[in-house]
Amino acid sequence: MIKVSDTAKAKVIELMQADGFNPDQDFVRVGVKSGGCSGLSYDLKFDNSKENEDKVFEDNDVRIIVDKKSFLYLVGTTLDYSGGLNGSGFMFNNPNANRTCGCGESFSL
Repeated sequence: MIKVSDTAKAKVIELMQADGFNPDQDFVRVGVKSGGCSGLSYDLKFDNSKENEDKVFEDNDVRIIVDKKSFLYLVGTTLDYSGGLNGSGFMFNNPNANRTCGCGESFSL
């Protein structure tokens, strides 16, 4: 399961609508790919289709899909959003990560 904070929910809805997606029907696709200074990096995009092996979750009225491989790395993660003076963007609070880089965009297990 992936959780979504209230601030992330508000920003997801805003961005989905701006990009022509419907938050009530479409998904936030969350994944993990090789790369980044710690070895793995997060991937976040909007999607309107689901693959057969995707895991589907809904938390805080946000529909999330995760591919089977990425799910193993993301179990228990909370998606958050920060709009502070030090920069804005989505953050992943991942309890499975042993090490993260300074910017928080990559991690290792």
